[in-house]
Amino acid sequence: MTNNQSCDFGYLDTTLKILRRIEKEQQQNIEKAAALMVDAIAADRLIHVYGGGGHTTLVMGEMFFRAGGLANINPIMETGLSVFNQALKYLELERCVNYGRSIVKYFDLQKDDLLLIFHNIGINAATIDAAQEAKDAGVKIVAISSSYWQQEMPPEHFIRHPSGKNLFDFADICIDDYNRVGDCVVTVPEFETPIAPNSNLVDFYIAHRLEIETVKQCIERKIEPPVWRSANTPNGDSFNKKFVEKYKSRVKML
Repeated sequence: MTNNQSCDFGYLDTTLKILRRIEKEQQQNIEKAAALMVDAIAADRLIHVYGGGGHTTLVMGEMFFRAGGLANINPIMETGLSVFNQALKYLELERCVNYGRSIVKYFDLQKDDLLLIFHNIGINAATIDAAQEAKDAGVKIVAISSSYWQQEMPPEHFIRHPSGKNLFDFADICIDDYNRVGDCVVTVPEFETPIAPNSNLVDFYIAHRLEIETVKQCIERKIEPPVWRSANTPNGDSFNKKFVEKYKSRVKML
């Protein structure tokens, strides 16, 4: 291998294979989820987004106040669960029973609201309790997670919620991100520990596919989708002003 050559040990091909599988096998679920998102826009409701801990919280940032993203996204962001908390602290908090319930309860979701829950593992306490709280309130749930983690992790494993339930058990619509147990997909010869996780790449893709399908269906239903423009472009701030005025009092993170 010369200095001008690189080898990703199959990282690109593996990730593309998962993305193509999602396009083939999850398209209908993406379309159904997008239809609920369009319903929320038509009813002037927020679309709530939750990440069940650690790096899955980054998807909220990718969907929130993003150029080309929906302006009615409400990230249910708790810094304690995010990667911007101390790592060992957020790891404990995402395994803490009832913590997820408290977060969702604070954001005061109402009956028939829509909640997207991202967590590729889909079995930890912060995810399951959040889903249970939303379900109890009559909220519609779209779950983006991995069937592999939910099916293959032992029933008695300590990171599981005490109920033993999986995220997909609560969802009205399930979108499988096909993340393998352990997340990392590359093994370098003569080095035992796998590297190169791809769950965030895949979940970001799903998030943007949901946005694309939502805008498409909005146009088909003759609904004007509320979409941000980049604030860093000419006239970006002036274009976005109407959305800021509309949602600032309703979206806690604006």
